[in-house]
Amino acid sequence: MAAARHSTLDFLLGATADCNAVLKALQPIFQEQGMTETVHNWEDHGYLATYTKKNGSYANLRIHPHGLVLVDLQNYSDHMKGREEVDQLLNKVEERMKELFHGNIKRVKRLPAILRGGVIDRYWPTADGRLVEYDIDEVVYDEDSPFQNIKILHSKQFGNILILSGDVNLAESDLAYTQAIMGSGKEDYTGKEVLILGGGDGGILYEIVKLKPKMVTMVEIDQMVIDGCKKYMRKTCGDVLDNLKGECYQVLIEDCIPVLKRYAKEGRMFDYVINDLTAVPISTSPEEDSTWEFLRLILDLSMKVLKQDGKYFTQGNCINLTDALTLYEEQLSRLYCPVEFSKETVCVPSYMELWVFYTIWKKQTDI
Repeated sequence: MAAARHSTLDFLLGATADCNAVLKALQPIFQEQGMTETVHNWEDHGYLATYTKKNGSYANLRIHPHGLVLVDLQNYSDHMKGREEVDQLLNKVEERMKELFHGNIKRVKRLPAILRGGVIDRYWPTADGRLVEYDIDEVVYDEDSPFQNIKILHSKQFGNILILSGDVNLAESDLAYTQAIMGSGKEDYTGKEVLILGGGDGGILYEIVKLKPKMVTMVEIDQMVIDGCKKYMRKTCGDVLDNLKGECYQVLIEDCIPVLKRYAKEGRMFDYVINDLTAVPISTSPEEDSTWEFLRLILDLSMKVLKQDGKYFTQGNCINLTDALTLYEEQLSRLYCPVEFSKETVCVPSYMELWVFYTIWKKQTDI
């Protein structure tokens, strides 16, 4: 399928560069392609040569005097021939640079082409801001609900992946996530009352129902997430989302905050509360970020419906976001009741980064 392909080739030289010599050596390669040249040069800042073709493709050659030479080439094509022409041009540039510097190149780096504007978006950033290219080959589902954009994309490695408003949520490969947010197999759910906040993909509900709880109540605000997942994420949710009520579970299509307030007023209590709503915010300004306010509210309300010996499970965020995680832990000391916590780091396959999960419980007081 057609997309803009952005190819790069970088050279880090072992010494300063004679910018004019590099330009003269590489000019013929681009001129042979019938490209029109425009050259800019700045005293002490090197050269920028731009080469354009009549079909709109172009190349930038940036030569820095301290020894960095960068080639960027962009073309718009879905034909193998166009890709081969780009590869051949970059091969010639690399060969000519190696001839010119006779082994005095510290590093040559050619990255896979970045595809921009294609039908399938393969690029999704990690929580700590690194760019990841997924092996997406199909858009399975793409709809806007009243709350968010819902995408389900197919990955060759990870199966179908649920992406909500640009955030990778869960893939069919990610049982490790579900197990971690349930306590990593250390808990006995038999005969217990469980409250799930969020969890519209159905993974947590599906796994807990197998463990013979007394009753599981799942509160999910977005019916369209459930509708998409019960059709396209069945390896994750099985058949549990086919009906909103089962022998030992019920799914409420509601905002969880009014539900939590109602349960707290009624005095309803749970052995386990599992918060699968949102990750810890990346922002390190909890007094200014509304997501932090939301998390504090959820924590306080959850503690009000959690039994004295109950446990609260939630995801944190990427292990590299130490400041955000530390701030989250500080919020735990501000709840209406004293709590203690532990945390676990888990590799979630489709996240391509280590993820932190929290277990929180009410601090036992001496009588």
